[in-house]
Amino acid sequence: MTTPRSDAADTQTVRDDLLPGLRGWQKDAYHEYFRTPRRDFLLVATPGAGKTRYALTVAAELLARREVAALTIVTPTEHLKHQWAQSAAQFGIAIDSAYRNAQGRAGADFAGVAVTYAQVAAHPALHRQRTQNRRTLVIFDEIHHAGDALSWGDAVKEAFDPARRRLGLTGTPFRSDANPIPFVTYTDEPGGGKRSASDYVYGYGPALEDSVVRPVIFLAYSGEMHWRTRAGDEITAPLGTPMTKDQIAQAWRTALDPAGEWVSRVLEAADKRLTEVRRGMPDAGGLVIAGDLEDARAYAALLRGLTGKRPVVVLSDDKTASKKISSFATSGDRWMVAVRMVSEGVDIPRLAVGVYATSVSTALFFAQAVGRFVRARQRGETASVFLPSVPVLLSYAAELEAERDHVLRSPHADTPEDEVALAEAQRQRDTPDTPLEPAFQALNASAHFDRVLYDGGEFGTATAAGSPEEEDYLGLPGLLEPDQVRTLLRKRQDAQVAARSGAGPSATPQVTSDSNTTSAPQAPPATPPVSRQALAALRKELNGLVGAWSHRTGQPHGVIHAELRRTCGGPPLPQATADQIRTRIDTIRRWAISGR
Repeated sequence: MTTPRSDAADTQTVRDDLLPGLRGWQKDAYHEYFRTPRRDFLLVATPGAGKTRYALTVAAELLARREVAALTIVTPTEHLKHQWAQSAAQFGIAIDSAYRNAQGRAGADFAGVAVTYAQVAAHPALHRQRTQNRRTLVIFDEIHHAGDALSWGDAVKEAFDPARRRLGLTGTPFRSDANPIPFVTYTDEPGGGKRSASDYVYGYGPALEDSVVRPVIFLAYSGEMHWRTRAGDEITAPLGTPMTKDQIAQAWRTALDPAGEWVSRVLEAADKRLTEVRRGMPDAGGLVIAGDLEDARAYAALLRGLTGKRPVVVLSDDKTASKKISSFATSGDRWMVAVRMVSEGVDIPRLAVGVYATSVSTALFFAQAVGRFVRARQRGETASVFLPSVPVLLSYAAELEAERDHVLRSPHADTPEDEVALAEAQRQRDTPDTPLEPAFQALNASAHFDRVLYDGGEFGTATAAGSPEEEDYLGLPGLLEPDQVRTLLRKRQDAQVAARSGAGPSATPQVTSDSNTTSAPQAPPATPPVSRQALAALRKELNGLVGAWSHRTGQPHGVIHAELRRTCGGPPLPQATADQIRTRIDTIRRWAISGR
């Protein structure tokens, strides 16, 4: 939990003025670390907040006090090893990021090494011996990866159990499975489960208020999907409408087919958005996160056709991937296409526009992916992420500011789906299970602009790609404060709704009068006007209740919203009146009470 700075801090803790370059939250977390001696410390801070600088400041202090004599940094990827070493050099700490298990001992010129979780799992006994030989501080970058597999968790525990100090860092402490994370404290939950306990938390909401991260505008695109199932049936359905889980997955994959219209339209819209953002951020870059190598190459070809220039392509089987990422980070190139290589941890602050072109549906991966775009360099920078109108992604986007912990479910708890069933449901079926059975086949995918999600609210009206309404949102200025983003989105939505209804920008009758002239009397409104703030609060309240109901029932957010509309009537949430939203709030509360 977040703990305010204590006046009874460790007497060795330095004053704030001796912590140059640290943000306010970093100083508070620094003081909290040294407030009481502890072997393990878990910091949860939103991506882009500055976890690396914080951890290296702590490491430098521990080395200076001689409480530790060596440093081991454990990262998820090879690229991050080198990135950590470069950052450590700025603190005068020499880290060997090229260390290999076969070396045994690290070179005498280095204060420590950077290794990957996979590297530790390959030889835990070696790393245990290294840890025992010297008083060691171990920094776990994105510590949730230590639970990627039970064997990895066991290896990390074996290797670093003798460490003098352990500092865990993560922007996403929750996991999509029930594997425990080593060296993380869990507290008992009602019903037999356990929840992770953090020592200091700095979430996206506070970071946005402090201008440490950028506001994220999500632009969702739907469209008509047409595909052939494994059974040979042809299905046509709009992306995002209530369907079975298998049908949602098939429609989603159809949208991402490089041969269909959906991807090309969305990439075109994203490139237009990048052009607008670059008016205020000349070096702004875009990133397409692809699902596999074949799609990545195809998306790159589409971008080359749009821009006339080949984008940077980063593939997992490319030995030069790390160099390509570093080069892109300091260049002025417009686009990079990658397969998971930059899903978390990689520091490219100029990334401002993203396309989520993968069918990975876990909250963990989505949060990591969005984290690539939120790193702020100056006030007013915004991030724009384009995504398919799939209920699960829309729910993640709506809950961006929510803080999550890692929950270990009780082995006896009733759950909607066990892990085996979930894994089977998410298994890709691109090839037939038997030689005679036809494979799934995407046939065609059109695209239209669906909505904008921002700050828990929804804006915009569904419209064709390339329409003036879509251009209104693609043309939002790239430099805006969070409240300015909200104000502009509301204004543009109001103008679009008014235009569609045949009314002018303002439907309020204008009354003029002076001492000699009296206008015709106007009928009073049927209900008092509702302020923009009140309407936004109602939308946010409804979205929160829908999220809670989704957590309780396992239903996607989009399905719940559709059921509320069928039950209560009225238009989609962005166009609903205050009274219509209140009716839906009352309805979903009745569901909760009655256990519907």
